[in-house]
Amino acid sequence: MSNGVLVIFDQNQGQVRHVVPEILTVARELGVGAVTALTFGVRASETLETLGEYGAAQAVIWEHEPFTRYSSDGFADAIVELVPQVDPSVILFPASAWGKDLSPRVAELLGAGLVTDCLSLRTDANQRVIATRPIYAGKALAEVAVETPIQMFSMRPNINKAISHPVKPQVLDWTPSIGENSFRSVVVEVRQAESGTKEVTEADIVVSGGRGLKAPENFALLDQLAEVLGAAVGSSRPVADDGWVPHSYHIGQTGKVVSPTVYFAIGISGAIQHLAGISGSKYIVAINSDPEAPIFKVANYGVVGDLFQVVPALTEEIRKIKANS
Repeated sequence: MSNGVLVIFDQNQGQVRHVVPEILTVARELGVGAVTALTFGVRASETLETLGEYGAAQAVIWEHEPFTRYSSDGFADAIVELVPQVDPSVILFPASAWGKDLSPRVAELLGAGLVTDCLSLRTDANQRVIATRPIYAGKALAEVAVETPIQMFSMRPNINKAISHPVKPQVLDWTPSIGENSFRSVVVEVRQAESGTKEVTEADIVVSGGRGLKAPENFALLDQLAEVLGAAVGSSRPVADDGWVPHSYHIGQTGKVVSPTVYFAIGISGAIQHLAGISGSKYIVAINSDPEAPIFKVANYGVVGDLFQVVPALTEEIRKIKANS
């Protein structure tokens, strides 16, 4: 009988995303068996310490060619070949752009049910996993179960707390036998985002702007605020569509979904599509000149005023506080 949890994640030059310790913690707390972690790419073995810190009993690491460059079809075939070796009842992915691309392919090949963008997981009396995920653009939460032998889920970042549980992982020396024909499409280049700020899906603080900024050059105000806060910069869809900022900034139902501790909505009216992308934020701070803007209905804190006066003043006050701390 299948048991245990297989956690699959990407890494960058030996560095894992913040969501990985969170998922490992969730996997361990499900109580359905040992946790096995799979990762790949250049310097993947350097993640072993992190995996052990958060409770991965076993690790599978593929550093060799052709796993140095992402291939959705090749990686999916390789994972499907690995699954019988590990025999998990649950497979977890991060709900990142990478995880959202790969997990449906693996689910289809395995004939497994998949629940995406989960906020939390728990097990019932029959060891069946129950997932909680947002529906209706974040207006409600649904509890969903998977009725296939292998249950698959992708987890939203910055929702679950990572809890240390040190173990020494056993490295499973096994590699797939798939050939080059599986790698029909391969990522040939990865370009760094133009902004020097953090990735919005990983950040604890996100500073986001909309059409209220009036012109693309005024995003410099957000860059300055983000710099003093150590935050990421995002945007609503209209300004990304207009070319004010790269589309990698776009947060919303058709863009990136974020779950920071604090989300600043600056000059953003609060259309339902944008709210769908920020519903997981713990605190929302809205700055807008229109007191009737929909964003104030969901904001924890609101400032009705001219953002061109409020944002520089806020940036300067935060800079002073940090200088005196």
